[in-house]
Amino acid sequence: MRIALLEDDPFQSEVIVQILSQSGHDVVTYTDGATLLRMLGRSSYDMLILDWHTPGMLGIDVLSVVRSRHKDVLPILFVTAEEGEKSLVRALTQGADDYIAKPFRIPELRARVDALLRRAYPIPYGRLPFDVGPYHFNPQRQQVTLHGEPVTLTGIEFQLALLLFSNVGRTLSRDHIFGQVWGRNSSEYTRTIDSHVSRIRMKLNIEPVNEVRLVAVYKHGYRLDHLKPVDDMGALADADAMAYDE
Repeated sequence: MRIALLEDDPFQSEVIVQILSQSGHDVVTYTDGATLLRMLGRSSYDMLILDWHTPGMLGIDVLSVVRSRHKDVLPILFVTAEEGEKSLVRALTQGADDYIAKPFRIPELRARVDALLRRAYPIPYGRLPFDVGPYHFNPQRQQVTLHGEPVTLTGIEFQLALLLFSNVGRTLSRDHIFGQVWGRNSSEYTRTIDSHVSRIRMKLNIEPVNEVRLVAVYKHGYRLDHLKPVDDMGALADADAMAYDE
């Protein structure tokens, strides 16, 4: 999963990145809250880990802004030396999902991160078979069917489709998509992503008639929506006309 870490201590940051990277997570680090908030408008993450005392803007204030701006599910964990009961209660009251005091134990950090991610994203994190309308995905076998018929996808196409379909309703930024599917960062990912999205759109017949639409979100990324079954052509035309945010 893709995690944003707010931590201004280089040593602590390096330790947390190493621990979570060993668990297979992609961790993007920030040293001040204002920069993290700006990037949340451009990029997407599966989880935030916040320190309390950070330059310019406290982690608790970052928490308040994030909860007021971002309505989608975004687990937030505090890892901080601020260990008083009042601070713990304040963080949880304002929307934090969990709280760990420094110095932390490595197994505990891993366990709490995994528990929050599994709770927030049971489908993509659990790698279990799932359905979206007439589509059935089996992540372990890398198979997808549409109305019971198998659809042949390349490995990259399947991973892209799996990421989009397992995050229904979430807008995923282009850098998020590229990092999760291709496994690396690049400034040249736009054309690559767009061409692969076009291919899976055609191969999987991603259209309102199949209860889904793929939305290109201007200057951000893509979002897959699960629609209610369309019973008549008039409603279908209305749904199709609304398929783009650009």
